[in-house]
Amino acid sequence: MEPQGRKGQALQTPRAAGLAGVVFAVLLAAAITLIRLAIPEDEGALTAEGFNDSSRRSAVRTALALVPFAGIFFLWFVGVLRSHVGQAEDKFVATVFLGSGLIFVASLFGAAAAAAGVLSVGVPSGNDPGLPSWDFGRHFAYTMLTDYAMRMAAVFTLTTSTLGHRLGVFPRWLTLLGLLVALALLFVVPDIAWAELVFPAWSLVVSGYILVVSGTTGPDAADAS
Repeated sequence: MEPQGRKGQALQTPRAAGLAGVVFAVLLAAAITLIRLAIPEDEGALTAEGFNDSSRRSAVRTALALVPFAGIFFLWFVGVLRSHVGQAEDKFVATVFLGSGLIFVASLFGAAAAAAGVLSVGVPSGNDPGLPSWDFGRHFAYTMLTDYAMRMAAVFTLTTSTLGHRLGVFPRWLTLLGLLVALALLFVVPDIAWAELVFPAWSLVVSGYILVVSGTTGPDAADAS
């Protein structure tokens, strides 16, 4: 009876991982989009007075409210994926996989905190902090997001694809997609606006694949037990 219970519990892991990844992808994409729209990265695109607009402040507040939940679902996604790999994982690759995921979340939270600082400088409405303060907060937020968080996301994508390939749980096309996304996150994101959305898009594809595979193999595995 005990082995059957363990098998039944293991069958739930891929589906739980997929659902967590879907929620993470949606929340992160929404947060990035709102921040991009509310705090433009281009020089001179937004003045301190312009950011006093209530719609921009509301967009940033909504994005900041989504970021902690995106981080929580990402950690859950990492945890259940690692649990699914189990003892078969490569310890070296798995360590980089886990470390890059944790640093990504830390960097993402740092970027959100910097964006919150930009928001708080202009409140209450009518307070003019001066453009140097706005520029510092804006550059700091985008540097944390594009130069640090997304490059850790690149390492996470690469190691996930490597583990999936070595264990035979990812098809060739998904492994190649992960490699392309990792290269884009490493070298393209800092120079091209909106390119960071490739990471939540990749997470959504991986999660969808896990959901499809787990839904296909679940009944067969249950019958075999």
